[in-house]
Amino acid sequence: MSASATIIDASARHAGAVRYWLKRLHRWVGLSLGLVYALIALSGSVLVLQGPLLRLLHPSLSAHALPDATARAAVLTRIAHEWPPRGLRSADLPTAELPVWQLYFSDGSRRYLDPANGNLLLTRAIGSDLLLTLRDWHTHLLAEKTGEAVLGVLGWLTLGLLLSGVWLWWPGRRNLRGSLRVHTQPPARRWVSWHRSIGVLSLPLLLLVTLTGTLMVYSAGTRHVLQTLFADAPATPTPARIAPHPQTIAWTAVLDAAQHALPDAELRRIVLPSAADGRVTIRARAPGEWHPVGRSQVWLDPYQARVLGAVDATAEGTGARLSNAVYPLHAGSVGGLAGKLLALLCGLLPPFFLVTGFLFWRTRQPRNRQ
Repeated sequence: MSASATIIDASARHAGAVRYWLKRLHRWVGLSLGLVYALIALSGSVLVLQGPLLRLLHPSLSAHALPDATARAAVLTRIAHEWPPRGLRSADLPTAELPVWQLYFSDGSRRYLDPANGNLLLTRAIGSDLLLTLRDWHTHLLAEKTGEAVLGVLGWLTLGLLLSGVWLWWPGRRNLRGSLRVHTQPPARRWVSWHRSIGVLSLPLLLLVTLTGTLMVYSAGTRHVLQTLFADAPATPTPARIAPHPQTIAWTAVLDAAQHALPDAELRRIVLPSAADGRVTIRARAPGEWHPVGRSQVWLDPYQARVLGAVDATAEGTGARLSNAVYPLHAGSVGGLAGKLLALLCGLLPPFFLVTGFLFWRTRQPRNRQ
């Protein structure tokens, strides 16, 4: 045997060994990690519809008119007086989609207030509310920061699982069309053809949703890397904190100042003054933003209704805009109804792969002899 033939033979044996162990790794990681991935994905499919489901489960939340400027200011005064001592983090202003105040608390609970007078309408808490519990599972595995860190590791492992599946499937260009054919019999061929064909056809969507979900765990690092990679201009610095004051805040003037700073944006979320910081921070959604709350921001001195700083997210650098797009792409907030349906479908695919992969493995096992 010539030297070249020996090298080719050794290379083939090495490739065969790599493929053998990669196949075993794909199978066992898929059957174990795949169960958790499937449950996370299923919860994601439900969360794609969390807005309509919330309105369906609590129709009274939609039975309100949007408040005028006077009522909005009066309710904000009441919120600032009653709720910060109870752990209030931020509040969403009433919108056409949800015309009530939505309050977010440090324990993960949410409260909903009448837009006209600030009376409590509904309290939702993790553990007693199905949608909030599913959200906590999807984002933290019900384990706060530890669960979020585990999700990051699972995300990278899942990306490796998806890419290894493509590597194991790749039939070469000549056999590409035939390898995508779906079979019905025999059972082993049926399950493996469904598993492989649907997996390959849906791979771009699966990679997008899995990658964006993983990057969300490392949001600060992701933003820094993207801004560095695209050589963004330095970000607008966050204004320094100011001392809180006991005086009553003229909320109409504060909201007017915020709107003047971002005239075309819709004011969506507000962070009230605290014992450590007297600033008010308002998130806003400028035209063209994908994020449902928006990534534009205004910082204000509420005691003087003075703007301390503002960021129009649509005018930021390429890296920052890509970072801002991670969550909307993951949540199906891009492309209207079609985007929502694709995100919902993507959440159903991992359970499908888990079941077909298991059935293929099961049909290949030798039956016990009597």
